[in-house]
Amino acid sequence: METMRAMRLTGIRRIEMQTVPKPRIAAADDVLIRMQTVGLCGSDVHYYARGKIGCQVVKYPFTAGHEGAGIVEAVGPAVSRVKPGDRIAIEPGTPCHACDQCRLGREHTCRNLTYLGCPGQQEGCLSEYLVMKEGSCFPIPDSISLDEAALSEPLSIGIYGLKLSIPLQGARIAILGSGPIGLSVLMPALTMGVDKVYVTDKIDNRLALAARAGANWTGNPLKQDIVADITAREPLLLDAVFECCGQQDAADQALKLLKPGGKLMYIGIPEDARIRFNMDEMRRREICVQNVRRQNQCVQPALDMIAAKNFDVNAMTTHRFPLEASAAAFDMVDNYRDGVVKAMIDI
Repeated sequence: METMRAMRLTGIRRIEMQTVPKPRIAAADDVLIRMQTVGLCGSDVHYYARGKIGCQVVKYPFTAGHEGAGIVEAVGPAVSRVKPGDRIAIEPGTPCHACDQCRLGREHTCRNLTYLGCPGQQEGCLSEYLVMKEGSCFPIPDSISLDEAALSEPLSIGIYGLKLSIPLQGARIAILGSGPIGLSVLMPALTMGVDKVYVTDKIDNRLALAARAGANWTGNPLKQDIVADITAREPLLLDAVFECCGQQDAADQALKLLKPGGKLMYIGIPEDARIRFNMDEMRRREICVQNVRRQNQCVQPALDMIAAKNFDVNAMTTHRFPLEASAAAFDMVDNYRDGVVKAMIDI
């Protein structure tokens, strides 16, 4: 039996290298991928530090990771989209293509969806090899690096959130939280005709990164009154707010920043199972709250934007680690140390 190395969660804040069976092609549409790079996501860190996200509870040992890129090693007999040697980005979700949600074009809420690095569904990609279905493999041109291919995963979430929100031409919006997801909203938003973008975060270096990426205004809620400062500039308030940090105080700020009929796009993953909203504020101004669940058919648009050089998605990468140092990467991201925004792990 062939084996490979994988970094596996073995307990709360415990991750270790293990030797596990190398996956094999079992179905005609399977693709065997030699992993090259993995981006560390906030959801991975939730599993590392708390062992769960809501009802999704880790059963140890478990391999995390869902932001990945690699090189095709082998393909099943029915595969035509990619071939051995192709460099690919990976869509982490595998829908059934048959349920009511898939038929409605909502493959991201497929009744039978399996997702990379999601407990009870599929082991993650923080390993030397991975098998995915053909439909989850996106070949990339030479102009796109493997890092950029991996970053297309968070970027595709931002693009989906933007498409799901409001007509963006001339819109004035806020992004609360300037980590990888906030930046993945900001960068494509600036190419979609928005008039003004206000960005907040509690970490100054993330605000500096947002400013360099093109944010019109940035603010730190630990140092200033975000609502008062933005309202002074936008007395009629904002068309949409993208909550990208999963914090109660940000949800409170979002409602106060939205104009009547405004839309709150909730993308952040809260640590607590419940977030509270002031229903009086929401009702009187007819505020709409829209949850954003991962990405929906937006990986290719993300890759197209990267290839077009509309912005530099690499700007969010601040640190990188070899596979054997994954524990240090998880710990750094969990504790927001050393100005980390996105940590990449080289396989």
